[in-house]
Amino acid sequence: MKRYRILSFDFDSRANSLEPIQETWDEKVKGLHVQNRENTIKGLIKQFGERNIDSKIQNFKDLKFKPFSVTAFHNKFLEQIRNSYVLGSYYPALTGACALGERILNHMVLLLRDYHKDTPEYKKLYRKQSFDYWPHAIDALESWEELLSEAAHKFRELNEKRNRAIHFNPETDYNDKELALEAIHLIQDIVNIQFSSFGNQPWYFCVPGEMYIKKEWEEKPLVKHIFIPNSLLVGYKHKIESLIPQIVVNDQFEYEDKEISDDEYYELRRNH
Repeated sequence: MKRYRILSFDFDSRANSLEPIQETWDEKVKGLHVQNRENTIKGLIKQFGERNIDSKIQNFKDLKFKPFSVTAFHNKFLEQIRNSYVLGSYYPALTGACALGERILNHMVLLLRDYHKDTPEYKKLYRKQSFDYWPHAIDALESWEELLSEAAHKFRELNEKRNRAIHFNPETDYNDKELALEAIHLIQDIVNIQFSSFGNQPWYFCVPGEMYIKKEWEEKPLVKHIFIPNSLLVGYKHKIESLIPQIVVNDQFEYEDKEISDDEYYELRRNH
């Protein structure tokens, strides 16, 4: 009768408030946008300091929003990488983004490989505790259907950036900023595709404004280890009492002891 609802996630949408006003917007919307922009700039000054603030604001805008993501092994480091870029530390941001890509792959392989012992890919990975050759890890995770194909494609692009950044390349002395931004956008794309807390990933179904895990996906290794720990098992009558400073959910309701489909849960929740 119950389903897992995603409730623990991370994001930063402040960069959206730095975008220019659209003339087609309602006057009230324009005014709210101006206010949000001013608040964002004040927050950036407090966070990063006043020195070179125009450059910092532009860098923050160029990063775009940090995607909605379940709380996992990448959130803290992605924030640090973004901060490095804002401050103008482009090479550390570049190498950090590449290192984070490798760290995500290592986490996923070590976490999930024992579920795939009967596959040819397992033989290439089962002895190692870390993997610096990305293609083997990417191909295995994609073959095991633990890594979405679109995310695998982005990982392969990031691997090319990594090879150029880590191995000596004189051009990096001059285009570190450009390379860093490209690498950060790639790692953010990977997070948005593979770890999003709101999206059209195959393990989700959506009740307007709420994301739930499909029943058939609950025992999948990826979902069991990464998404369910960021979820709460709730019935369709549940209420969110508060979100800040902590999530409080009231689900002290009686439910029938029976299995229902995701579609039935959707209808019950929407009509409740």
